[in-house]
This record gives sequence, structure tokens and C-alpha cells, in this order.
Amino acid sequence: MIASHLRLRIDGDALAANWRDLDRMSGSAACGAAVKANGYGLGAFTVARRLAEAGCRDFYVATWAEAAELAPLGLRVTVLHGVFDSDMPAAMAGYARPALNSAAQIARWRAAGGGACDIMVDTGMNRLGISPADVAEGMVDGLAIETLMSHLACADEDVPMNARQLAAFGALRGRTTARRMSLANSAGIALGSDYAFDLTRPGLALYGGVPRAELAGMRQVAFPEAQVIVRRTVGAGETIGYNATSVAERDMEIAIIHLGYADGYWRGFSNRGMALADGAALPVLGRVSMDLTAIDASGCPSLQEGDWVTMDFALPPAARQSGLSQYELLTGLGTRWTRIPSA
Repeated sequence: MIASHLRLRIDGDALAANWRDLDRMSGSAACGAAVKANGYGLGAFTVARRLAEAGCRDFYVATWAEAAELAPLGLRVTVLHGVFDSDMPAAMAGYARPALNSAAQIARWRAAGGGACDIMVDTGMNRLGISPADVAEGMVDGLAIETLMSHLACADEDVPMNARQLAAFGALRGRTTARRMSLANSAGIALGSDYAFDLTRPGLALYGGVPRAELAGMRQVAFPEAQVIVRRTVGAGETIGYNATSVAERDMEIAIIHLGYADGYWRGFSNRGMALADGAALPVLGRVSMDLTAIDASGCPSLQEGDWVTMDFALPPAARQSGLSQYELLTGLGTRWTRIPSA
């Protein structure tokens, strides 16, 4: 097996602790987990298995391919994007159920004699889901509905739309045969018990993200590590990297590491990011390029070719440094990483 020069350490204990905290905040509601986009970039199979061990029973993916990856775990999985004609063989296999999002998907499911399903209702986001009026007019009557769900558009902000969506969704209670109702994502959990209904569906906060201040206690889960290719001396006045955006103010030692924007370490970290080694903070110097990044190694004399550095990737400060969302930072981590669960 060819060795990777990038490691992504996954703190399974932190992941489980975050889920338990969100479960507690969900009150009497069950707490599920969004593991779409390859478990938010951390490896869906590993993430789902660890969360199942912690007690999670409901998992959400975007596509049937993602559901198929989790099938060996025997979990209760919902495919959020519903069913196209081409998805029907997978959907009828029974390892996941669809969240039906349109009249066409509902008709397709009925025609196939499909069993248990979830229904997405659009309460104002104008993305996926049938309307509350469709529910009132009987579009889903007779279906074996496990969960009636909707999705909050602005839960990370204190805006009137949250209450409007809550009211619109709450008005559907008892209007269907759904066993459960679900509205809150990570940020929605922090809005309070009214938003929890019967089931919450956190995503970002599971992985150490903080969409609202009330979730500041979430623990970091992902720790990217990169290997040093070379250590070199740069003389005072010399430039570093593309477009000469960093100029050495003194003679200094730098290290070039196996990491760049092709790996999800984005150009927004240029002259802003930080690596850590042997207790020393090593600032990123110059532009992050496709496969390489320079760091100031002056504060770590022992750092040499082949050594590893840990990138400072706590999500809220990393988002501020890079100008990207916490979601983008996680899901952008590419295929070059060897993902290593630590627990």
C-alpha cells in the first residue's frame, strides 16, 4: 500500500460526546445524525458506526449511493433527495427509505408499492418538499409515513422566519399518519424545545462546528496532519510562494508541506493559517498552492523532512481565517487524506 502524506485524524470520542450533548439538548426528542457528503468529509461509514455505538438510531444521507455504503451496518437510513426512476431498484432493496420531496416522487413511490417513507414539507425555504397545502389536500394520505420533516432556512440567525417556519410546520401536527415530526438541524436544536418535535437531525455540530453560540461547547473532531517535504532557509528580503505575497523580514527557516487547495486547504488560509508542531505555532507563509503550503519553521528547530505537522483546524476560527463556511471546510477535504479514527 502506498503511503499517504496526508492524515486526517478523527476523534471518535469527541464525535460521540458531541452527539450525546445534542441528544441531551433535544430533550424528549430522539436525536439523529446527518452523515451525508461522506460524513461531512470525515468518512461516513466510520462516523455512522461510531455514532451508532453512542446510541444514535436515525441517519440521513443525500443519495442512494451514500445509503448503499452504509448498508452493511444495518442502520435506519433516510435518503433526503428522494427517488428518481433510476433509484427505484435501490429504494426497493430495503436498506434505506426515501424522503419524498415532490408530487412526482410520491406518485412514483405509490405506483411501485413502496413501503415506509419520510415526507419533506417546504415551510419557506423553497428548496425541497411539498407544500403544507399539499398535505392538507391529501397528497400523502395512505402512505406509510415514518417521519414528516421540514428544514429551517435561518436557524443560525435570530430572525422572524424561524418562528414562521415553526408555526407552519406545527400546524401539520395530526394532519398525517406520520409517526414522528422533525424540524431542527444543529442550529435548530439550540433554538429551544419548541423546535425539537419528535426527532432532531444535527449535522455540523456533530463534527465540531458551531452554528450558534449556544453550541460553543462542541468538541473538535477533525485534525488534519501534513508531512514536511523539505526544510529550507530563506534570506531576508526574499519572497515565498506564488505572486510573492510573503516577504521574509529576516533570515528564516521555512518548511514546505504536502498540502494545498486540491486537498481542501483553501487559498483563504494564505498568510493566515497556522500549523502546530512540538507545541510551536507555525504560521502559513504566502499563497496556498494546489499541492503545497509553506510554513514558518523558525520556532521549531527540530522539524525536518518527513515530520508531521497538525493544521490548526478548529472550525469557527478556521472559518474566520479562510473566509469559508464551517461546512465547506469539512466537506472540502478530498480523497488524498488517509482517515484515521482515533477511538
